[in-house]
Amino acid sequence: MSDQPEWRKSSYSGGREACVEVADLVGATALRDSKNPGVAALTFPEAEWHAFVRGLQRGDFQG
Repeated sequence: MSDQPEWRKSSYSGGREACVEVADLVGATALRDSKNPGVAALTFPEAEWHAFVRGLQRGDFQG
């Protein structure tokens, strides 16, 4: 990995312009708002990120 994160649109953004961008870091995942990339990103440890994605896949967060 390079010193700078490689940001990509989250697959959960549905192709819209207003979206979340994701970057893989060493041992973590970072999230940021694509409309405001200069603001600090949220960073999650790898295990927590994978647990969150599994929850999305199971539908745990549907209202």
